[in-house]
Amino acid sequence: MLQGKKIILGVTGSIAAYKAASLIRLLVKEGMEVKVVMTPLAKEFITPLTLATLSKNPILVDFFNPENGDWNSHVDLGMWADAYIIAPATANTIGKMVNGVADNLLLTTYLSSKCPVFVAPAMDLDMFAHPSTRRNIEILKSYGNQIIEPAVGQLASGLEGKGRMEEPENIIQFLDDYFTPKQMAGKKVLITAGPTYEKIDPVRFIGNYSSGKMGFALAEACAKQGAEVTLITGPVNMRAKHAAINRINVESAEEMYKAVLSKFDKMDGAILCAAVADFTPVSQSDYKLKREHDNLVVELKPTLDIAAEVGKIKLHEQFLVGFALETNNEEANAIAKMDRKNFDFIVLNSLQDPNSGFGFDTNKISIIHRSGLKREYELKSKLEVADDILNEINTLIF
Repeated sequence: MLQGKKIILGVTGSIAAYKAASLIRLLVKEGMEVKVVMTPLAKEFITPLTLATLSKNPILVDFFNPENGDWNSHVDLGMWADAYIIAPATANTIGKMVNGVADNLLLTTYLSSKCPVFVAPAMDLDMFAHPSTRRNIEILKSYGNQIIEPAVGQLASGLEGKGRMEEPENIIQFLDDYFTPKQMAGKKVLITAGPTYEKIDPVRFIGNYSSGKMGFALAEACAKQGAEVTLITGPVNMRAKHAAINRINVESAEEMYKAVLSKFDKMDGAILCAAVADFTPVSQSDYKLKREHDNLVVELKPTLDIAAEVGKIKLHEQFLVGFALETNNEEANAIAKMDRKNFDFIVLNSLQDPNSGFGFDTNKISIIHRSGLKREYELKSKLEVADDILNEINTLIF
C-alpha cells in the first residue's frame, strides 16, 4: 500500500535522529519518494549529507538557500506530500506544533500540510511522562495527527522507560496499516494457526512441522483491514503484532476444538489454517516412558474434527475457509475435504512445490470454490498470500 507514496520526513534535534537513516532506507525500499526537512539542531546529531544520500533528494533546513536565494516553499511541500512523518519528534517540537509556533521550516511545513501527519516522539522518560507533554500529545491527537507511541527501553540518559522512538520497521508497519483499505472494518474473524501437540508422556508428543507463519500472516492481514481477530494458535515461536489480534494459546486438538467452538458463534467467519493432528494417543503416561523393550506400541484414536463441527453449525451469513496441504491427488482430496467440511472455499497447497508449506516464508496456493471456480497463484511471501486470500473473501463473500 506504500508503493509510490510521497513522504516528507521531519527530523528534529534528538539523539534518536540516527534512526532517520534507517527509516529513510526502508521508506525508499518500499517504493516511496522521500524528502527530508531537518531542524537546525538536528544537523548536530546526523549530517544532511547522510540523509541526502539515502533519500536521493536535497535536504531542506532553511527557508531559503543563502547562496542563491532559492525559496524552500513550505506551502509547496505541504501540498506535494501524501504523508508527513516527524521522527524523531522532541518535546520542544511537539509543544511548538500544538501552539502554532512557526520558527523553522519543519514547523511551517507542518502547519501547511494537507496530508496525514505521523508523530513519533523521542525523549527521556520523565519528559514523556510530564503532564505538559501528555497534554500536548492529546491535543495533537485532537488535531487529527497520528501518534506513533514510543517504545520502552534504555534511553540516552542511561535510564530505562518509555520514551525511545519507535523502531523504523514498526513505523513502516504503522504507515502500512494506516493506508490499507479497511474492507473488513467491523468484522469479527476467527483464525486458527500452528500445529497441535498430542502428548504421549510429559516429554514426548505427536505433532507436525507447522510453524504458524501462514495463520499469523492471515491474522495480521485481517487486522490491517480493520477486523477484530481472534487467533487461536497451537505451540509456535511467533508473536502477534497488531493490537486488534486477541491471541489464545492452546496445545492439543481438544483444547483447540473447545476454544474454537466457544468463539465461533460470535464471529462473522473463520479461517481454519491450523495443522491439527488427526490422531491422539488413547492414553497418556503421567511419567516419562523408559526403554524397556525393543518395541513400543502407542494406540491412537481420532481427534475431534474442528472443521467438520464448525461446518455443521455455520450460518448462511458466516464464511468458512479451510486449508488442505496435500502430497498426492491434491485437487481431488481438497475438493472432497471442502465438501465434507462445508467450506465456502478451500486453500490448497502441495508439498511437491519447492519453498511452499511448513516452515517457509513463502507459499504457493490454489483457491477452489464450491462453484468449481479455481484460481492459481505464483509462489509468494505468506504475507502476500494472506492478502490474496482476503481479497477472495472480500470479493466473493461480503
